[in-house]
Amino acid sequence: MGARPAPAALLIACALGIERFALRGRERGAPAGPVTVLRTGMGPAAAGRAVTRALAGPALRDAAVLATGFCAGLAPGMHPGDLVVAEETRDARGSLRCAGTDLLVKELVRAVPGRTVHTGPLTGSDHVVRGHERSDLLATGAIAVDMESAATLLSAVRAGERPVAAVRVVVDAPEHELVRIGTLRGGISAFRVLRSVLPAFHEWHRSLPLPRR
Repeated sequence: MGARPAPAALLIACALGIERFALRGRERGAPAGPVTVLRTGMGPAAAGRAVTRALAGPALRDAAVLATGFCAGLAPGMHPGDLVVAEETRDARGSLRCAGTDLLVKELVRAVPGRTVHTGPLTGSDHVVRGHERSDLLATGAIAVDMESAATLLSAVRAGERPVAAVRVVVDAPEHELVRIGTLRGGISAFRVLRSVLPAFHEWHRSLPLPRR
């Protein structure tokens, strides 16, 4: 009997140093193969370039890709520290379905008990969204917005067929707008939640089918 193929790697992409800091220290030793946490830089262009470069290397050629970090909630009743699991990501170039949404929700509830988990479309923007722009995006059906997830996942599938997903932590919402991440209570709450989500990402990764050879 031949040897079982090695599981594909997992690439977790985030934009900011503070997000990378929250996710630090657990990249190795995941249940389903090597894990790399990549800081892409802010904005869709930077995210797309960084992910394309990372996936060009042999170590990550078949990697599943998960976009994470902070986001702005769009729906009334959202609070800093809530979690958003994208059913799809959207930007001006179109939409992309995410894999394993139900499993991610289940594992996030286990990893961060007591936190509300929202599911729905996650839309992309090339700038920080405030004021009336939130209402305009909510009217499209999106529940949250960030600058990198859509570009990250689109670049990932353009580099080759693979499972992709996006999980974001709400750092501000219509009733809780923040000026700076980390200086107000909402930012600190979101940071603490982001520190706790890696076990859910590992379980999502472990559930994926082995790559074809």
